[in-house]
Amino acid sequence: MASPESRRNFRRSIATRIALAAVLVAFASPLAAETSGEASFALCAQCHGGVGQGNALFGAPPIAGMAEWYVSKQLHKFQDGVRGAHVDDAEGLRMRPMSKFLKNDEQVADVSAYVAGLPAVSQAATLTGGDPARGKDLYAPCTACHGADGKGDQKTNGAPLAGLTDWYIYRSLEKFKAGIRGSDPRDTDGAVMRGMVMILQDDQAMKDVVAHIQTFSN
Repeated sequence: MASPESRRNFRRSIATRIALAAVLVAFASPLAAETSGEASFALCAQCHGGVGQGNALFGAPPIAGMAEWYVSKQLHKFQDGVRGAHVDDAEGLRMRPMSKFLKNDEQVADVSAYVAGLPAVSQAATLTGGDPARGKDLYAPCTACHGADGKGDQKTNGAPLAGLTDWYIYRSLEKFKAGIRGSDPRDTDGAVMRGMVMILQDDQAMKDVVAHIQTFSN
């Protein structure tokens, strides 16, 4: 059985190779010269899918229909190294160089608007063992930022959760708990999230709250 270090090295290797492949594709196409959201999304589609449906193989969440303000905020975080710079964040390390192909705020705004306008794609459950009834109680403190319906809130910088895949939410909780996300001193939103996720004391609690989130409609 592979050691934790070898698994981390493997994830980093995969992330690097995919990022390099995407760079080659970008330079081989007119994408770099385009400014429209649809043209820029062609690069995103390599991991997130042609209609923004996401891809678990790449750890890429579904983004179709995601709130424009949230997409924009995360892209800026990746560009600035506030997110996606941790050595153990294989997915973030892949996403960060991709975000840098957006050369200015206008391009970030364009692709964010395009993503927000894509129809949300229904997602099948993949995580088992969670109890949504127990998860409802655990989710209660989360409503202050994410809303009772998981739609998120720009005023509190609470991410929209409804419509996200269960595996991605669970993986995000793991990252916050381990300090892979939210540990950069510039990431005030992430710091709040890190503190909140500590309420979930074990894997079962995380599965339960994810199961409850999966009851939300887009």
